[in-house]
Amino acid sequence: MQRDGMKDLLWFVAVARERSFTRAAAKLGTSQSTLSHTIKELEARLGVRLLTRTTRSVAPTDAGERLYQSLVPRFEEIEADLASLVAFRDKPSGTVRITLSDHALQSTVWPKLEPMLRDYPDLNVELSSDNGMRNIVEERFDAGVRLGESIDKDMIAVRIGPDWRLVAVASPDYFARRPVPRTPQDLVAHDCINLRLTTFGGLYTWEFAKDGRDLRVRVEGQLTFNSTIPMVDAAISGSGIAYVPESLVSRHIAEGRLTLVLGDWSPPFAGYHLYYPSRRQLSPALAVIVEALRHRS
Repeated sequence: MQRDGMKDLLWFVAVARERSFTRAAAKLGTSQSTLSHTIKELEARLGVRLLTRTTRSVAPTDAGERLYQSLVPRFEEIEADLASLVAFRDKPSGTVRITLSDHALQSTVWPKLEPMLRDYPDLNVELSSDNGMRNIVEERFDAGVRLGESIDKDMIAVRIGPDWRLVAVASPDYFARRPVPRTPQDLVAHDCINLRLTTFGGLYTWEFAKDGRDLRVRVEGQLTFNSTIPMVDAAISGSGIAYVPESLVSRHIAEGRLTLVLGDWSPPFAGYHLYYPSRRQLSPALAVIVEALRHRS
């Protein structure tokens, strides 16, 4: 069949359905003469008359009716397939991979993501939890979650949580045995619970600030974790001082299981942000996640 053959068949179906060149031409957005000429050329190529024309009506011949009945369900099937492709394009589906820390997952992402997923059964989310600084482009993540101050300038960043801070805490039992630190420098004489950073393999250097003065303290102790969650349990058990997100320990402080120290040296960070490459078109799946996580103060 020639290049325009499919269009010719569609136009034939329109005429056979409407039983009128005038009405069919109006629906197709073409002229009656162009439509009539197209049908004549189709009949010439096939070598059979498809339509019986009179001054008052148009009707399919036996061959035309057979062709019409054959074409209609096939065109309807094609239209349904095309419609399903459009729905697939606009419907959040597929897999979205996100890298984030355990604290970001527990405190910010999962509480918002979990109820949203119930409304999108075709959406799959892979959450890779560690405290590393991942390259989301090289490692083929769709997005990442970091503190706002640590996101590269060539990324699009959307705030998903409020400001928060790290705080130094230990159990009352620990401070019954050791003096309470008054300055960050006092921590070098204490048993501190370290955090190993995944990306570089080194230990996190505790960062403090007060009155425009920044301090970084390298601490030592018997315990090192690569996640903040078990650090809290270790601090509660009396194993040492932990420097962890305040939201993880606020309840334990209020109920007396942990004691906060150096609180005036712990300024807030610029909250968690979801980020993704600026050159990448936002997919429907990632777009719905962005809206679900977006921070609304």
